[in-house]
Amino acid sequence: IKSQGLRFLIADAWSPQQAQPAFGIRAVLYWTVIIAFIALAIAIPVSIACALYLTELAPRNLQRPLRSLVDLLAAIPSLIYGMWGLLYLQPHIIPFATWLSEKMDFVPFLRVSRPSFSSSALIAGIVVSLMVIPICTSVIREVFSQTPQGEKEAALAMGATRWEMIRTVVLPFGRGGIIGGSMLGLGRALGETIAVALIISPIFEIRGSIVQTGARNEIALSCSVKPTGKPQAFSRRKTLQVVAVASRPLSGMMSCLAPSPAVMSSLATTETRSEPLMR
Repeated sequence: IKSQGLRFLIADAWSPQQAQPAFGIRAVLYWTVIIAFIALAIAIPVSIACALYLTELAPRNLQRPLRSLVDLLAAIPSLIYGMWGLLYLQPHIIPFATWLSEKMDFVPFLRVSRPSFSSSALIAGIVVSLMVIPICTSVIREVFSQTPQGEKEAALAMGATRWEMIRTVVLPFGRGGIIGGSMLGLGRALGETIAVALIISPIFEIRGSIVQTGARNEIALSCSVKPTGKPQAFSRRKTLQVVAVASRPLSGMMSCLAPSPAVMSSLATTETRSEPLMR
């Protein structure tokens, strides 16, 4: 902001390698919000449905395994989601995006200027939604499980069906949990880095289509390889580079956990001295 002034907030150019560097995050902020909105639009309804099934519809012998599965999905690293979305999910989403652009081109954000559908904001939003669903589901399920049993039994005693009981008792009681889980999911969607950096092609312009190639997440901005105005597909080499960078903290942590040679020698000396005492 000191070097660019207000242009940092209202400009689209991002050219730090020029003689006079230009920095603008308007397009970056735009795509960050778009990807987060796509993720929440998919994640919130699915999370509510999963939470209702776990608390009201699932058999008792399946509730605990399914809860453990949801918690396990929340613990999967972002890198795994990103690689899965890039290598597996994207080839299956491209035909769907093509169909949307051909059959529903009257919708402004589904209209494309050229037939290129890989590495789009839609694919990134779907992958981020899969990362957000376990978090939202856990929070919403916990609130739904606190619904007073007496109120649910009273609704059923008055002749309400199970779905009417859910609509009139469980959902109103869990409104706060739905809002809280949505806010936690929004924070995860806005702050996601490595999965979005693996999928989207970096562009620094604002446009309406979410199915066309190119987007840019705010925090994933630091992972861009060549900051230009044109979309760039992520090659396998770039993917491996990102994976190597992402795995450095893990390797550093493992090296820190490994004992040093001095510690190993001291342990060996202590074991030698304590052997006669043990005998």
